[in-house]
Amino acid sequence: MLVILSVAFIILEVQQLVFYADIASTVLLLLFTFLYIRGKLSRRPYLLYFLITFTISEIISLGANFVTLTTDSIDYNYYVGNFLYMLAYVFLILRCTITMNFKDIIKRFPVTIAILAILGVFCVTLITETAQNQLSTSEYVTEFLYNVVVMALVSIALINYMHKDDNKAMLFFIATMFIFFSEMIQLAYYYVEDMVHLAAIYSVFLVLAFLFLYLQSKLKHERVEDFNLLPNN
Repeated sequence: MLVILSVAFIILEVQQLVFYADIASTVLLLLFTFLYIRGKLSRRPYLLYFLITFTISEIISLGANFVTLTTDSIDYNYYVGNFLYMLAYVFLILRCTITMNFKDIIKRFPVTIAILAILGVFCVTLITETAQNQLSTSEYVTEFLYNVVVMALVSIALINYMHKDDNKAMLFFIATMFIFFSEMIQLAYYYVEDMVHLAAIYSVFLVLAFLFLYLQSKLKHERVEDFNLLPNN
């Protein structure tokens, strides 16, 4: 069922049938969240919070087809939806950071952290400015903060993988990469060029992101034991 809904979601996005795509994505997320809870994986609360928050935002997006909360040219659906997406990604960041040893990470990867911070600022500024001419000031700030959260998510996931170097951290990092590319391509699709193949790509990436999040949720971090290469005399 999940596979059928995923394929349907991608096809509907490509065909630009937004209403039906919203229905497919909402049902897909509701079913995915239900299976996650039923699979007794919900003891990991931050991932569950992510799924619930992301699903609520999708429900609001679907509801916008029937009720639009707009006052004085302000689209509250846009701001509430984006806030919930950002909150969902913050829950993923928290899910990652609760198992990280920051003292050891800063000691081992100071240069990497500095480079990621510089690249993050550069990428967020460059990406957001591509849509600057089509955004109001408040919308620009919202998109900037949104991109900051997404960039922070993928950067923290990368550092987490470098630190733990296990399958769970790798799958989580791959999931965040798919989220990052999905969000960036979606931004280009909405604000730069309305091209069908962009809709297909960001939809596929989003589905793959959830797939890898589910796969990593079934694993545990591997403990790396210290050992001596030379025998004791």
